[in-house]
Amino acid sequence: MRIVTLNVNGIRSAAKKGFFTWLAAQDADVVCLQETKAQEDQLEAALHYPPGYHCSYVDAVRKGYSGVALYARRAPDAVITGLGAGFEDMDAEGRYVEARFGALSVVSLYLPSGSSSEERQQVKFSFMERFLPRLRELCASGREYVICGDWNIAHRAIDLKNWRGNQKHSGFLPEERAWLDALFDTVGWVDAFRAVNPEPEQYTWWSNRGQAWAKNVGWRIDYQVVTPGLKVRIRAAAIYKDARFSDHAPLTLDYDWPF
Repeated sequence: MRIVTLNVNGIRSAAKKGFFTWLAAQDADVVCLQETKAQEDQLEAALHYPPGYHCSYVDAVRKGYSGVALYARRAPDAVITGLGAGFEDMDAEGRYVEARFGALSVVSLYLPSGSSSEERQQVKFSFMERFLPRLRELCASGREYVICGDWNIAHRAIDLKNWRGNQKHSGFLPEERAWLDALFDTVGWVDAFRAVNPEPEQYTWWSNRGQAWAKNVGWRIDYQVVTPGLKVRIRAAAIYKDARFSDHAPLTLDYDWPF
């Protein structure tokens, strides 16, 4: 089973940069997209509904903002759009879609960013506080989960180039990193990429300022986070950098799991 995740930073923009042409050659079973920045009625069926995929979009109420999507070669048994009670504010921003295939769930998640203002940082902290108990429930549910997406947090110093200078910046705050510590070390979720790739300078996002992309001054903030039962089934991980469809790069994981 191959799963691709990408924050497209505008699905129509990514399409113009060749994303769907690239995707057609990837043999992906599931594709998770974040920050689509479009309402579904604005999308061209021929382009934004790739042949052979069952496509689910969850849009933000606010036009041109946020939004997630999930494509699957197999028709899902069920699609869950949003987190439900207690998350109404985040569901209005189009941040969660889950597709169920037998005992497996795949999620496209777009965790809020706090970089634009202190107010949004507090929104991010609020979501994290509410979401961790839900993640604990999912991990203990007996289902296997792959939660893909832009988590907007670099976990450790190895996960961003300039870690010393970013310890007071959103995305690498001590509270955010401690939250991921709890997620992985206490609750038991697994960072699928790091399960097979311990190497430094493996990034998925680069600022558009300066020469960040050219100099590989990046952050690893896009993840596939999996339940413990899937850890032994991770076969390979890759970050695609030969072309740039967004300020993020596609993250691909291969699993030994029938699809």
